[in-house]
Amino acid sequence: MPLSVAVLMDPISAIKIVKDTTFAMLLEAQRRGHSLFYMEQGDLALRDGTPWARLAPLTVKDDPSGWFSLGEARWQDLRELDVVLMRKDPPVDQQFLYDTLVMEAAQRHGVQVINDPRALRDCNEKVFTLHFPQCMAPTLVARDPAELRRFVAEHGEAVLKPLDGMGGRGIFRVKAGDANLNSMLETLLGGDSHGQGRQFAVAQKFIPQISAGDKRVLLVDGEPVPYALARIPQGNEFRGNLAAGGRGEGVPLTDRDRWIAAEVGADLVRRGLRFVGLDVIGDYLTEINVTSPTCVRELDAQFGLNIAGTLFDAIEHTAAGTRV
Repeated sequence: MPLSVAVLMDPISAIKIVKDTTFAMLLEAQRRGHSLFYMEQGDLALRDGTPWARLAPLTVKDDPSGWFSLGEARWQDLRELDVVLMRKDPPVDQQFLYDTLVMEAAQRHGVQVINDPRALRDCNEKVFTLHFPQCMAPTLVARDPAELRRFVAEHGEAVLKPLDGMGGRGIFRVKAGDANLNSMLETLLGGDSHGQGRQFAVAQKFIPQISAGDKRVLLVDGEPVPYALARIPQGNEFRGNLAAGGRGEGVPLTDRDRWIAAEVGADLVRRGLRFVGLDVIGDYLTEINVTSPTCVRELDAQFGLNIAGTLFDAIEHTAAGTRV
């Protein structure tokens, strides 16, 4: 049953196909005979409440010398599509939130939007993790620099990060008494003349097991892929993010990883979060990535998997049910 599948993403001309998860999804959709369409944020519109997009027919090829071609873009009613993959990278800013409103209008008319637009608004990738305190290390989300300093002093060593970052950007490791702590907090909080922050930051107790890797556990419809990608810090760097120079190494899920996935999975399904990446360090859940989780290409290559295939099995199953 061929489907019409559109993708909302950052410019496809700039991706690195060897590690781009969106590209893996597109290759799999094309392999199954589905029609592909491409759009970016500027291609969305609402016309009298009807969701529209300027869509370009898309073909993809697993070839680093030329991995895509686009047909002529034209405006089209999004309600005519079967599936939209929302794969725009953070930040989740106002424009991203407006995108979800357009996609929610399409969803109301039966279009499968992955992930669910309302859930993308509701589930900040750092704060949503706090719905599962039984899985987490001690964590504080606050604007008050005094509270964040108190947290660092209480735990001796912590990681500070912004609410809207990705790829390891803007993350600091700090010890109690560090002379640079105030400067770090000013950077993260954007403090005013009275020392109060204008924006939230996250503080988490430092987890020494980061030396063994920050594991990315992927879930499709709440079920975990049996292997995780451990992103291992290199040299003097404490961040394991691949974008920060970490080395990716596939590892089987541990019993603790599976327990965390089980604790989280049912809520993901209830919210329509169909493709999700959990970040796990040691025994602790640190983030729930819902906007554009990655690591499919690396895990597929190391273990002979087809994770995008698992996702499209689920998409096609849903589509068959809605067409009965």
